[in-house]
Amino acid sequence: MDSMKTLKCPACGEEMEKIFVASADCYVDICTKGCGGIFFDNREYQKFDEKHESIDEIKQALEGKQLKEVDKTFKRICPVCGMKMMKNSTSIKHKIIIDECYGCGGKFLDYQELDEIRNEYATEEERAKDVVEYLRANMGEEFDEMHAHKRKASMDKEGNPIKYIIKKFF
Repeated sequence: MDSMKTLKCPACGEEMEKIFVASADCYVDICTKGCGGIFFDNREYQKFDEKHESIDEIKQALEGKQLKEVDKTFKRICPVCGMKMMKNSTSIKHKIIIDECYGCGGKFLDYQELDEIRNEYATEEERAKDVVEYLRANMGEEFDEMHAHKRKASMDKEGNPIKYIIKKFF
């Protein structure tokens, strides 16, 4: 749910601008006067993390801006609820680290991290395949047994065992 209050950027402290993204029917908070960071309220991030999802308004809001450099390792405080944000990987590859709030579910991405995330996998199926390979490598025989047991149930329920595994573990 969108927070309609004006937020302070957790990376540079500047006021963030609310940009309405019509295709996602939500406002996104963007640090247009500072570092170019983006704050997604709970569940907004999923509307923008894949290549086929439109981010035109986000790109336009940052186009031609002189942006401040920030320390990406700096601990950040959630601009919505005030909790310390945690650094987490966006995928099994552990290449992109973003700030997440465990209190309200918000996510903060530094400038260009959204592009990096969208370019990491071409499809959700590619991402899911990586997760399955990771689980198999780390769980071994236990994964295969669980997968075989759950496969029938998940196929009956959802028609796709990979989606079941993603929902179950992530």
